[in-house]
Amino acid sequence: MKLDVYGESLCALVASAALASTGHQVVLHMPEGDARTGVLAGDCPFREPGLSEFLIEQQAAGRLQLADFAALPDSEEAVIWLALLPGQFEFAQRLLARLPVHPQRLVVNQSTFPVGSSELLQKALNSAHADGSGAVVALPDLLTEGGALQGFLRAEQWLLGGEEDWALGLTTELLRPYNRRRDNIQRMRSREAEFTKLAITGMLATRLSYMNDMANLADVLDVDIERVRQGMGADARIGEAYLYPGCGFGGLKFSRDVMSLAETLVEGGMPARLLDEVLRINERQKELLFRKLWQHYRADLKGRKVAIWGGAFKPESARIDNAPVLPLLEALWAQGVEVHVHDPRALPALRAWAGERADLVLHEDPYAALQGVDALLLVTEWKPFWSPDFPRMRAAMREAVLLDGRNIWDPAFVQHSGFVYYGIGRH
Repeated sequence: MKLDVYGESLCALVASAALASTGHQVVLHMPEGDARTGVLAGDCPFREPGLSEFLIEQQAAGRLQLADFAALPDSEEAVIWLALLPGQFEFAQRLLARLPVHPQRLVVNQSTFPVGSSELLQKALNSAHADGSGAVVALPDLLTEGGALQGFLRAEQWLLGGEEDWALGLTTELLRPYNRRRDNIQRMRSREAEFTKLAITGMLATRLSYMNDMANLADVLDVDIERVRQGMGADARIGEAYLYPGCGFGGLKFSRDVMSLAETLVEGGMPARLLDEVLRINERQKELLFRKLWQHYRADLKGRKVAIWGGAFKPESARIDNAPVLPLLEALWAQGVEVHVHDPRALPALRAWAGERADLVLHEDPYAALQGVDALLLVTEWKPFWSPDFPRMRAAMREAVLLDGRNIWDPAFVQHSGFVYYGIGRH
């Protein structure tokens, strides 16, 4: 089957490569810019494991080609796949209104748009297909950075929303190669699918903020939050997922979805008190490592030198959107601290965000960042950080102070290695 995919998002690239890999002829429409230039050069703009090689493979096989963003599909091509960014909704409406007539036009909306957007896109499509021969279905983007490709190829869940049986059936056929272990497609109305996606994100964010509050209380009560977490996770009514306290969550899509859900509640006439508090807790949590450092040095931080391991908002990502490291850096700079940062992938993004400044030094080597520092703050739990060379760290640092923002180290072992240890609700 021939498909046209529109977008420059991670979802657009993953969907294009995945659909092409199962035999479809895919045309990917991308706007001019760095992302398109990168894909044409075989350099994926996202540091997503396996995606660059996958895109190159599909282009070399002739199943994936690029086209202009505004170009319309051929009249015989039935399927349009939208994986657009939030600010491109009007473009999507204009595009659908201009589509050539097709006896059975299917539009799959996997874009990051508000609840009800698929219904509005259906109205735009109807202006080009006045006979009602076209249908829009909602297939919300549930992909997570760092696992997006496998999240599509071996999806645990698909939310599929639509009102036309034939459109739901055709979309199910498109997803069949990624739906073989069990039927993991949940069918519902389009706005129900869109809302479910936001509700999932809101629940996960709530669990994270709740656990962060519990970890902060554990500090006050002299309780180890790790034992509490394990006890909670063993309860079948709760489960283990998203019960790990830390120094705050980030990410453009995750944070944006929580805010979008809060806005949806307000627009529906309901106060978003719970989600507002979830977001406030998260922003406070991003300051926690700074407060612990401030207390350790009794408010005497001016002229000190600290290291940070991890700048990306999550492991396996090069992005720093709403990342906890950003307010942490600003708080440290405000106190006259010189900061040395290492991250496996996010250094270019940090350099672009901060610009050239004397109080920020970026290091490709994690141990080089530790030379002569008064403390190490771990912000992102990259796998190489889980079992570092503690004696080498101790020898490099001026003061052996570790602040573990993700609770990845064992407090007793670290303290036995000669460090002062601060975790999130750990002792």
